[in-house]
Amino acid sequence: MIFKYTVTERQTLKTFLYEQRFSKKTISAIKQDGALLINGMPRTVRHVLEPGDVVVVSLPIEQPSAALIPYDQPLDVLYEDAWLLIVAKPAHQNSAPSREHPHESLVEQALAHMQKQHERGIPHIVTRLDRHTMGIVVIAKSRHIHHLMAETSIDKIYECLCCGRIEGAGVIEAPIGRASDSIINRVVTPEGKHAKTIYQPIRVTDKYSWCRVQLLTGRTHQIRVHFQHIGHSIVGDSLYGTRHAHFQTQLLKCAEVQFAHPMTEKRVRVMCDMPDFGEWLNKL
Repeated sequence: MIFKYTVTERQTLKTFLYEQRFSKKTISAIKQDGALLINGMPRTVRHVLEPGDVVVVSLPIEQPSAALIPYDQPLDVLYEDAWLLIVAKPAHQNSAPSREHPHESLVEQALAHMQKQHERGIPHIVTRLDRHTMGIVVIAKSRHIHHLMAETSIDKIYECLCCGRIEGAGVIEAPIGRASDSIINRVVTPEGKHAKTIYQPIRVTDKYSWCRVQLLTGRTHQIRVHFQHIGHSIVGDSLYGTRHAHFQTQLLKCAEVQFAHPMTEKRVRVMCDMPDFGEWLNKL
């Protein structure tokens, strides 16, 4: 991945790179196995730039961890450019390897996809989803873009089908912390961290509600814990509710993301319509 800039003021190359939001770790990697060219000539970060100089930054080829095994299966690609890969993750797939599920993760699937396109970088997950949550996952194609995305505000909208009839829009503001008897479960507790969720019913029946949900904080299992807290656990959520006879996963998906692109500054909006929760509500 190559970046090209024209300098407008006198300063050191190191200062210039920091202004372009290259992290210290990325600059170190470039010095080891990349290239810093000023007007076509290799220079160190101590070089003093002059107005009109042309800076070319060539990121190093990134090597994946030996623990990552490329998983060559087609991705459900919703958006892709030179810097970002945005996909729809199915339920029953890890975003990244875990001890219980060491392979066939989404990041390994993205790795195979990028290798077939001869990308210089490797996938870095920006927005991770739980194994049983489906929907949009944003992936950066290099360490540098991942760093930029970490500084970018990303608006995420979720959809869920929950138990019971929810009459109107509302806000759940209740602190979430780790359960005392589990390393996985979270609970609403005064000792927890601040957590705030906004929800809006899309369609309701006597027994179920289809809701649009926005997180104002990003706590682990936040939607699942908050909906359990108000007595409307997510359909199929065996951890915070009960299993469902017809659905073998929790009916929760990331349905929409919006953000300012870190390179073009254009507004990016990506939506995921499938699965259709309206159809699933009809089945329920």
